[in-house]
Amino acid sequence: MSNPELNDPLVAIIGPTGVGKTEVSILLAEKFNGEIICADSRTLYKGMEIGTAKPTMEDRQRIPHHLLDVTTPDKPWSLALFQVNAQVVIQDIYNRGKIPFFVGGSGQYFRAATQAWSPPAVPPNQKLRSVLELLVNKNGVSSLYKFLSLLDPQTAAEIDRNNSRRLIRALEVILISGKPFSNQRIRLTCLYKMINIGLTRPRVDLYERVDKRVDAMFANGLVQEVRGLLEQGYSQELPAMSAIGYKECIDYITGVVTLEQAKEEVKRKTRIYIRKQANWFKPEDPTIHWFNISEENLDSIINYISSKI
Repeated sequence: MSNPELNDPLVAIIGPTGVGKTEVSILLAEKFNGEIICADSRTLYKGMEIGTAKPTMEDRQRIPHHLLDVTTPDKPWSLALFQVNAQVVIQDIYNRGKIPFFVGGSGQYFRAATQAWSPPAVPPNQKLRSVLELLVNKNGVSSLYKFLSLLDPQTAAEIDRNNSRRLIRALEVILISGKPFSNQRIRLTCLYKMINIGLTRPRVDLYERVDKRVDAMFANGLVQEVRGLLEQGYSQELPAMSAIGYKECIDYITGVVTLEQAKEEVKRKTRIYIRKQANWFKPEDPTIHWFNISEENLDSIINYISSKI
């Protein structure tokens, strides 16, 4: 595989959950002869359709989407594995004379794939991992998050507090190296000519959209989707099953909460996640051109991209 040229454009469509990235990215990819790479740690998994808000089959017929459904919930991908595969896909898109559109709200995946972002070079320590797993089993995943918050507040602000696998990895790196996880992630030179499009809406509007989306997910069969995954033998303890929406449905299925309580908890956690996403993509970041899509139409974004390609 040849190295990409620095004048090869890569359009990134970033922004918080529920802002409208999917719809906008498809329209832009159609306009600029592009293909979409999904930068999301949950849409990687087969069988997790509704709760991850994957593009529909109709969307995928309009524009090719990459790095969807590449693994199963019991076989999680590492950030490094995603990074390698994303760069292969990006090069393949270039080779076919098209423009890659990197779309998603996962800051880590975005940085890793577009900036040769290198995870800390600390090898796994199974003994330490076993101790941390015992801590989870005894006191819950929140105990790991509290521990990480004390040792490395910056990483704690960015990480999914319900993802035990990522929490364990961060703590493993810190405890073995004696340094904060956030200080050990190496950011190399940007690999591409980045055109970073940030989508935003007023927070009140965004929360309203999220609430409606959560209601639609439940109406469209989210509980049935989660029940089906459990019936296929996927353990509720898997990191993939800790995703927002899936854990709450498991709590409903197992009788811990009512259906209405599950819905409200998904809405609450999604709002928290939106605030965390703001730690990755800041309004003052000079590398991101922000568009308030409740006020600006698609033409303004098209004109901006045209001026940069």
